[in-house]
Parts: sequence; C-alpha cells; structure tokens
Amino acid sequence: MGRVYIVGAGPGDPELITVRGLRLIETADVVLHDRLVPRELLARVKPGALVVDVGKSPGGVGPSQEEINELLYKYAQLYDVVVRLHGGDPLVFGRGFEECEYLVARGVRCEFVPGVTSGLAAPARFYIPPVVRGTASSVALVTGREDPSKGRRQVDFRKLAGAVDTIIVYMGASAAGEIAGELLAGGLPPDTPVAVIKSAYRPDEECLKTTLGSLGPVPSPSIIVIGRVVERGLALWSRRW
Repeated sequence: MGRVYIVGAGPGDPELITVRGLRLIETADVVLHDRLVPRELLARVKPGALVVDVGKSPGGVGPSQEEINELLYKYAQLYDVVVRLHGGDPLVFGRGFEECEYLVARGVRCEFVPGVTSGLAAPARFYIPPVVRGTASSVALVTGREDPSKGRRQVDFRKLAGAVDTIIVYMGASAAGEIAGELLAGGLPPDTPVAVIKSAYRPDEECLKTTLGSLGPVPSPSIIVIGRVVERGLALWSRRW
C-alpha cells in the first residue's frame, strides 16, 4: 500500500507552492489535480508519472467526491507515492480532510501538506492584510456557498457582523448581495469598505473597491474582503511604487 499526500498548490501563482509540495509533485507516481491548478506545476511531474484531472468544470461537470475518493484508494494500492493536488489549501474549504478520512479508514497512510489559501493570498496581492495593528485584530474566513441539502446556513452573517473586524468570503459571488444584506442587518454600516478580488495571480486578475451598501453580484471566481483593512491596504497599494 502506498502513501497519499494531500497537497495545497496555493492560489494560482506556481511560485507560491511550498518547497515540500513541489518536491512531492516531482517525485510522485500519480498526481490527481483540481481544474485550476497551475499548468506549470503539472509540467514538473516526473516522466512516466500518471496525471489525472479530477477537477470540476463550470456547471459541476466532473468526477464526484465519492469517485475521487475511490480513485485515490485505487492508486494507493498500485503506486508508492500518490499526490492529491488541491488549489489553495486542502483544509480550507477544500475536501482534503474528507479524502484523508476515507483513506485512513481503509488502511492507507495519508499526510497533509498545507498550501497558501486564496482567502489570504488574494487580498495580499493588493496589499490588503487580514489583520493589522490599529485597524483589525480578528478575521473570519467563511464560505458564501453552502450545501443546500443542509436546509440552513451554518454561517450566521448577522452575528458575524459584530463578532470580527475582517470578514473574508470564499465562493460568495452569486450570493454577495444577500450576504451584504445580512451583514447590514447585523449592524455593519453601509460605508464599510469592501474589496472584490477576481482571479488573483492570473492574467485576468482585478480588484474592485466598493462598499457594503453597494455590494451586489460579483464576478466568479472572487474573494470578497469586508472591513476597514481594505482602505489601508489599497491606500498602500496605490503608493507602492
């Protein structure tokens, strides 16, 4: 039985993967990767290694999580080193923990190799810190899209409005207006600064500054940053040269 490494590829820039993550890609017998993993990383796979795209295209077309779990288990029985390469960090709104849980229950050795999560890397691209002395001392990383089968939201945005200084929303593009309404109802003022960061570290990246009161649907994929750190970060970005 081989070993499976669940590796974070980082936010899209191939240079932002960890040294250990890159070494594992270069030595793996099999690499199963997400759709948005940089092609430059896949080019580092050793000759003869198997590369399997398990990502989902827009609209959800692609292998189910159950199918990915089964593939990982199958390849672990056939090869010594299997890498499951996630975008960002596999434990931050990824399915890495579930994959490891599935494998360990079947006797497969599994190890996590963290990656730089997009919720921190995308704002950093535009100099926006999650916390900074004098402005924000707490941050929440939350999802804007939840499994509808749960029947309710686990993220209570009204309570979150008064609980932390900075709110960073993943996968919130289609629900941005609804989220803004909940935060306003929770007490955040309409002039609260918001940054919408689309496709960070990619050729079509852009950062839109707006306010909570003006926030509506935004492009996908985007990271949404809500809080006073947006002002400080973008002010520095504008003076960076």
